[in-house]
Amino acid sequence: MEWRDQGAVLAVRKHGETSVIVDVFTENHGRHAGVVRGGISRKMTPHLQPGGQVSLTWKARLEDQLGSFTFEPIKSRAAAVMNDPMALSALNSITAMLAFALPERETHGYLYVDSMSLLDKLGNDPSWPLDYLQWELSMLEELGFGLDLSSCAVTGAHDDLIYVSPKSGRAVSRKGAGEWADRMLPLPQCLLGQAPLEYREVVRGLTTTGHFLTRFAMEMGDKPVPVARDRFLDRLQKSAALEPPRFEG
Repeated sequence: MEWRDQGAVLAVRKHGETSVIVDVFTENHGRHAGVVRGGISRKMTPHLQPGGQVSLTWKARLEDQLGSFTFEPIKSRAAAVMNDPMALSALNSITAMLAFALPERETHGYLYVDSMSLLDKLGNDPSWPLDYLQWELSMLEELGFGLDLSSCAVTGAHDDLIYVSPKSGRAVSRKGAGEWADRMLPLPQCLLGQAPLEYREVVRGLTTTGHFLTRFAMEMGDKPVPVARDRFLDRLQKSAALEPPRFEG
């Protein structure tokens, strides 16, 4: 068995004395693992960092075997984020979340495109935190936990949508929430793609997506959401605390 593809490195763990097992999110073969012989060498290690883009050849005698990878580096994304702690923590969160959530060897074409686009923006595009939030929405959609933010689940209205139902994942208007408002999740406008970058609003949006990611984790065997996401959220919250106050008109 043999195939060729490309993708981003998600995780690397030691295998034997000199080899490593590399987990990669590929374009046409989904999340896939393979052994890289000599992967702990000084020559190979710099190219097998989380987020790095590689061209791969996978070989195995049988399709269901672990198999082995040979690879060629395409680009490293580490340099773009090395001096930006928040972008670096986001990169670690993205790769950890993909490794955690995606079933092995199942293609996710749309999420692949969104993930590679987001990884490329880290450290390069100042608006990347908004893109990260939208990426978590895309991931929830792929996992079967997509949010319906088009209209109020109670009244059917399309305006004044400020909450998300923690049970159904549907938007709820101010009027529709009524006395249940304190039980709702926040729906900041940036979650709808209708607001400029404000860290505090992105944090509110990630509170909502995090609720459904936790639900997914529980249904998958009560596995915890990766700590890397918590670290990223913590850094984002600290940056949000430094933003000037927002005054409503």
